[in-house]
Amino acid sequence: MTNPATTNTAVPSTFTAGDADKSATSAPEASSAQASGQGSTTIADVVVQKIAGIAAREVPGVHELGGGAARAFGAVKGRIPGASASAGQGVSVEVGQKQTAVDLQMLVEYGVSIPELAKDVRNNVIDSVEHMTGLEVVEVNINVSDVHIPADDSDGDDQDTGSRVQ
Repeated sequence: MTNPATTNTAVPSTFTAGDADKSATSAPEASSAQASGQGSTTIADVVVQKIAGIAAREVPGVHELGGGAARAFGAVKGRIPGASASAGQGVSVEVGQKQTAVDLQMLVEYGVSIPELAKDVRNNVIDSVEHMTGLEVVEVNINVSDVHIPADDSDGDDQDTGSRVQ
C-alpha cells in the first residue's frame, strides 16, 4: 500500500508544462492548459454561445440574430427596465472537451452579399471562440432566416394607417 501512495505523490512533482505539450500534439495551447497537471478548466456552453453571438454581431451586415419568435421576445425583454437581450440569442452551440460547433440564425441587411457575409461571420466567430477559449471550432453553420429592409423600421406613426372613415 505504501508504493501507490509514493507513486501518487511523485507524479505531480515530476509533471511539467512541457509534458502537457507533448501529450497534446495537435490541440491548441489553451486546450493543453485546460487538462494540465496543475488543474482543469471547464468552459460552459453559455460562454461559447455568448462569445459566438457577440462575434457574429460585430460583422457589418448582420442586423440581428435569432428567429422571429426569439427576436420578438428579445424586443419585449429589452423594454423591461434592467433587462437586456441575451448575447447568445440566435446562437446554439455544442461544446466538447477540445472542440465546439456553432449554429447561428440571423437576419441580414438588405443589399449585403449573403455568401460574403457568411464567410466574414464564420471567420470572426472562429477567431473569437478559438482565441478566447482555446477550443477548436469544427463548424459554424449559418441559417439566414430573413432580410431586414430599412422601410420595415417605421413605428406606425403614419396618419394613413388608422381608420379609413372619420
